[in-house]
Amino acid sequence: MTTSIPVVRSDAHLAHAGLIELAGGRPIPCWESPDRALAIESALAADGRFVFEVPTEHGREPIMAVHDADLLDVIEHAWTNGLAAGATDGSRPLIPDTYLLGRYAGGMALHSLPTSRHLRLGAYLFDTATPIVAGTWSAARVAVDVALSAAERVLGGAPLAYGLCRPPGHHAARGMFGGYCYLNNAAIVAEWLRRQGGARRVAILDIDYHHGNGTQQLFWERGDVLYLSLHADPARAYPYFSGYAVETGVGQGAGLTRNWPLPARTGIDGYAIALAEALALVAAFAPDAPLVISAGFDTFERDPIGDLALRTLDYFEIGRLVRALGMPMIVLQEGGYAVDALGANALALLGGLHGS
Repeated sequence: MTTSIPVVRSDAHLAHAGLIELAGGRPIPCWESPDRALAIESALAADGRFVFEVPTEHGREPIMAVHDADLLDVIEHAWTNGLAAGATDGSRPLIPDTYLLGRYAGGMALHSLPTSRHLRLGAYLFDTATPIVAGTWSAARVAVDVALSAAERVLGGAPLAYGLCRPPGHHAARGMFGGYCYLNNAAIVAEWLRRQGGARRVAILDIDYHHGNGTQQLFWERGDVLYLSLHADPARAYPYFSGYAVETGVGQGAGLTRNWPLPARTGIDGYAIALAEALALVAAFAPDAPLVISAGFDTFERDPIGDLALRTLDYFEIGRLVRALGMPMIVLQEGGYAVDALGANALALLGGLHGS
């Protein structure tokens, strides 16, 4: 009898809604919306292979092991500070109008940041696509609990567990957030596996359309975490400033970051070649922890903000190839914005990973 696949999910993400981003200077509805998670959940609920579970509270310690306290303080309190100061009337998200670039200071020693967190947003946020609303902090906190609870299911014996995380996480770095991401769910799980799970070596496979700049930064100098990312070439795609093949880590982490920037309209044939190279590196690294997968479906041929060419059935093949490693797997949701296809794509990937 085939075992059920645990799916950890929460309704907390529903309060992270009414989101606006600035694209080319124009305000548009965020592509990252509650409909994404709802579409996936609906498809999985109609399939008998999945069992839904609620996350358990893990506190701030696993988050603090990855992110700076100042970053958490800003994300948690920017909304209430902005509301009190009249920066928003409650109907509009907060997006900063001024960003603290590294070149701003030059040779100067900056005295301090503003006291109010909503005025400090631009010192931590790196784009105009990651707004703060009343429910942002609670949604981001619970997304971490979703991820960690999925990890606990796998450590408890499940060969595969899926954390339906929203908001996503792989663009969030130690002291910086953006790309729809506030807290780095996959990185927090990897660090938790090291600290709490007793692992010496953890591998993260990132198959989102966009480069996971936050995850790469967090483990750039680490010798105990392997980060592998297949993504659109940053010469043409967000986040533009990282994800090139020459980026391979430094110090103890030298060679433990690897990037495969892909040409536009890459289909399963080209994708499978890059994936095979990544999986060979996982095998050589020999992790002693479950494989952490940052799973994005914005590689889909009809994704509105992507330009690769994977089809729904291709995700089953990707899952099958990864499953051949013979490792337990923690799958965490990242991007994917073709809402009408998200459920089918998630079913295909998880089916391939599960062998069902």
